[in-house]
Amino acid sequence: MTSGTDTSARHRTIRSFVRRAGRLTPSQQRALEELWPEFGLEFGEDPVRFETLFGRSAPVVLEIGFGNGETLVQQAAQHPEFDFIGIDVHEPGVGHCLMKARDAGIKNLRLIRHDAVEVLEMMIPPASLARVNLYFPDPWPKKRHHKRRIVQPRFLDLVADRLSAGGALNVATDWENYAEHIEAEVRQSGRFECAERRVHSGDRPLDRPGTKFERRGLRRGHRIRDWRFVRSN
Repeated sequence: MTSGTDTSARHRTIRSFVRRAGRLTPSQQRALEELWPEFGLEFGEDPVRFETLFGRSAPVVLEIGFGNGETLVQQAAQHPEFDFIGIDVHEPGVGHCLMKARDAGIKNLRLIRHDAVEVLEMMIPPASLARVNLYFPDPWPKKRHHKRRIVQPRFLDLVADRLSAGGALNVATDWENYAEHIEAEVRQSGRFECAERRVHSGDRPLDRPGTKFERRGLRRGHRIRDWRFVRSN
């Protein structure tokens, strides 16, 4: 079991993402400069005190890989009773999410630009999250790249340790091979029970809005798979 102060994350060589040097639009650049002080949270090695960060005590939902922030901002706006943390490393998406958050007028959202596994290890206190959302993570479809998939034993242990009792890991993918991988890894971890599973064509998402990556998968003829895995130990 990995503690919140374990420094092994700094020595990881295999990551689940590649930093793409996407071009920032002028509006995204302004958002990063002007809105990051309000919504941004810098990476650090000390656990975050959510009550201090948000100025209240509320259940916390963490979304890993929020893309352009479409789903994250929508959920934060629809559920003001929750506080939301979003993690992503791609600056154009972060800038877009900041603009969406400003336009929605929400206050219950903070963003982190860093590797999600390191954030889980260093910044998220044990048993502090009500839910973790992992929507359409990079499937790394080539076999030689499967080791880059974020759903691995160490990741699942970290998520389970950071979830409170009864907390849930919600996952969605449109790649059948990745779905098989996810189910096998979760089953082997012994840390979760599958509370709900859906296979659909975009018409039955599980506790989430539709996403850009979901629509892309549907255009390719992919079926969508959603799960709610509840922490069991």
